[in-house]
Amino acid sequence: MADNLLLPKAKPALYAAAGLLLLSGIAQTAFSAEHDGARQSAKPVAAEAGNPIIKNKYTADPAALVHNGTVYLYTGHDEAAPRQEGYVMHEWLCFSSKDMVNWTEQPVPLRVKDFAWAKDDAWASQVIERNGKFYWYAAVEHGTIHGKAIGVAVSDSPTGPFKDARGSALITNDMTTEAKISWDDIDPTVVIDGNNQAYLFWGNTICYYAKLKPNMTELDGPIKKVEGLKNFTEAPWIHKRNGWYYLSYAYQFPEKTAYAMSRTLDGPWEYKGILNELAGNSNTNHQAIIDFKGQSYFIYHNGAISPDGGSFRRSVCIDYLNYNPDGTIKRIVMTTEGVKPAK
Repeated sequence: MADNLLLPKAKPALYAAAGLLLLSGIAQTAFSAEHDGARQSAKPVAAEAGNPIIKNKYTADPAALVHNGTVYLYTGHDEAAPRQEGYVMHEWLCFSSKDMVNWTEQPVPLRVKDFAWAKDDAWASQVIERNGKFYWYAAVEHGTIHGKAIGVAVSDSPTGPFKDARGSALITNDMTTEAKISWDDIDPTVVIDGNNQAYLFWGNTICYYAKLKPNMTELDGPIKKVEGLKNFTEAPWIHKRNGWYYLSYAYQFPEKTAYAMSRTLDGPWEYKGILNELAGNSNTNHQAIIDFKGQSYFIYHNGAISPDGGSFRRSVCIDYLNYNPDGTIKRIVMTTEGVKPAK
């Protein structure tokens, strides 16, 4: 746990550095001009094979949803200037693909300002579908309650636009007091089990979880702590295969990806080891895992775009994920070639 605390202790200084730039009149004016009325038509991403998959923008913290034969990729948008050491993130992006190689960039579906109660920091998020609606769980900085918070937006379409589903945060820092930091309420992931019970997992240094009501916008019971995760830092992601639940997460700092397995979402979770090594020159390592057209995929970010890529200008990549006969996962092989078109 002591190693994990190195990550959150470093972050407030980074927020402050990013904030100084954003508070300048020039930066604010440019930001408003760029984002007001920015909803445009969808457009194909330049077809350049290999990793990173998006090369015209910096993208981070990937989440993915498979719906009606299409993969929807949701990312944060790193907007820090070259050589600026701090996260600058105001919006989330959406890309769609029918083959995991050719991507279409959708109009910006959600911004921090769509949560009237939020201040800034469009951090990691995930979208899930239930009963024909799409729910977007996103981490932001709360405007009045100190610390990070999790909001929920909703849309009738996986590409949005999304709107605040509650008018208030679902999770705020004063609801989780065990971790003595203000950024432990980040990186939400949502899963629905075989009994149609939805669960929300999230956290930094502590992995929290709670049940959600069928409306997907309220907690249904107490907030609990996941046990058995070795060196948990952040970025939980849940997926299911052949009766096993897999909880992958960022491990230590700089971050690798590790994972645990359980037969139920309430545990017990058994730690299984490292899944992905350090992701190039990015201190963070954030994953999504999906199955599509008979193949499993590991979606992550690194800092590979030259000349200015790095921890605050990240880029999403995709490589194959494979299992051993006993259900454990083989280590990810990160490649520059990436994946071939799924058929």
